[in-house]
Amino acid sequence: MSRWLVSHLPPGLLLVVLIVVIAGGSVLIQRYVRRRFPALTGDEHNDVTKFTYGFIGFIYAFFIGFVVSSMWSQINTADANARAEGAVAVEMARGIATFDVPDGDRIRHALLDYQRAAIAEWGDDGVRSPEADAALVRLSAAYGQVAARTDRQKTVLATSYSNLDAISQARTVRLLTDREDAGPPWPLWAVIVLTSVMVLGTVIIYGVEKPVMHYPMVVIVGLIVAANLFLILELSHPYVGGISTTSDPLHEVVAVLTRPTTS
Repeated sequence: MSRWLVSHLPPGLLLVVLIVVIAGGSVLIQRYVRRRFPALTGDEHNDVTKFTYGFIGFIYAFFIGFVVSSMWSQINTADANARAEGAVAVEMARGIATFDVPDGDRIRHALLDYQRAAIAEWGDDGVRSPEADAALVRLSAAYGQVAARTDRQKTVLATSYSNLDAISQARTVRLLTDREDAGPPWPLWAVIVLTSVMVLGTVIIYGVEKPVMHYPMVVIVGLIVAANLFLILELSHPYVGGISTTSDPLHEVVAVLTRPTTS
């Protein structure tokens, strides 16, 4: 469900929807509570409510901060892996000029096909693309057909084989991360929702005689809860969403491979 939301709704729209649902819904509930239980508009119970809100608010802030920090580190790890995958491929692209023209052209086309296939499978729920698998096999075969004549060509060829293994491993890590890192498991989601409801609930029942002062309190807390849920949703999937890891490093490889060569 969370993946569908972040992949089909723009970040701005998703945030607006959460604000309308959470903050707007809280105001409607508050309006009902004030009419149904007029005694809650007094301040007799505020001593208990203040303590409860302070305790719940502290737990909520600590827990949300821990979740966001953990998920942000996953995004950083995915970013580092993507940059490494792109950097290795760029080095392979730059080493093509060392080989004879027929070998270099063959490797260039094979590497370009693989990069485009890898870009196409980016963010596809960790599903391994048959096109990318086939392109990787063709790339390995292209290097296998190289007849290295000079020491320089032999060195670059050996390095290219190591880099080929590196981009294959980086791709596997990317696919596994995309498949396995799907946000908090349901027990954590249950705690997130429960603490969010408790924070909003204590604000709603807080005794404020004048509605014009009470409604802004509920709206502000609703905005904070909506923003936190938005952040958790966007961080749930490293390769999907507005703040996810992008395929820019692979696009850079394509740019290097398609750049006109200067004589």
